[in-house]
Amino acid sequence: MEGTPHPIPRTVEEVFNDFRGRRAGLIKALTTDVEKFFQQCDPEKENLCLYGLPNETWEVNLPVEEVPPELPEPALGINFARDGMQEKDWISLVAVHSDSWLLSVAFYFGARFGFGKSERKRLFQLINDLPTVFEVVTGNVKQSKDQSASHNNSSKNKPSVKMHSRQSESQPKGVKMSPPPKEEDESGEEEEEDDEQAATLCGACGDNYGNDEFWICCDICERWFHGKCVKITPAKAEHIKQYKCPSCSSKRARA
Repeated sequence: MEGTPHPIPRTVEEVFNDFRGRRAGLIKALTTDVEKFFQQCDPEKENLCLYGLPNETWEVNLPVEEVPPELPEPALGINFARDGMQEKDWISLVAVHSDSWLLSVAFYFGARFGFGKSERKRLFQLINDLPTVFEVVTGNVKQSKDQSASHNNSSKNKPSVKMHSRQSESQPKGVKMSPPPKEEDESGEEEEEDDEQAATLCGACGDNYGNDEFWICCDICERWFHGKCVKITPAKAEHIKQYKCPSCSSKRARA
């Protein structure tokens, strides 16, 4: 239930920006803020919903009382299943319902403001270019073969070292630096490229790897994250012997 009113999107670009903001908030709830999200979903409370907001934040709240609601509502009662299944499975289930809700909100706006066939198609293409919340949360991000081919160079530039692995003295410890470009291997396997592409997406925000960005790898789940997404700087990484992402840290704390 959204307390602060947000501008109503009316164009394809505005609807997509609304979708992207809500998606970012949901991903944050299910990854970097997962401990806080877990605690708020108390099974003893009434039916609760997870809302992603356009400003990239999230909230757990009761559903709106008005019928019909102003916007499609998320899955109801996510808190009741929290303690009845494995946490990983519960988070994945919430992610699937979140993906469904995001699409329903986006195409609700499209229907409300009379998007035609070409506008609906363009909106879906923009949305479909982003990994789903489920893919980001579970780490099962796969890109199409077309995308894999177009990003072939970036996938080959991805080093395999972990965050705290020994690196050259001239290279800051923990910073993902691009090695010298390699010649194209015409016989490269497409499946291997897909796997490499999946590994170069941030486990928190789902965005692609950039050569000029600082990244860190979790030693537990082996997912990569933007330093800014998990609040780790290169200087701080120098003193980390074993890095655990927020999701793995919270699981260990509750174990």
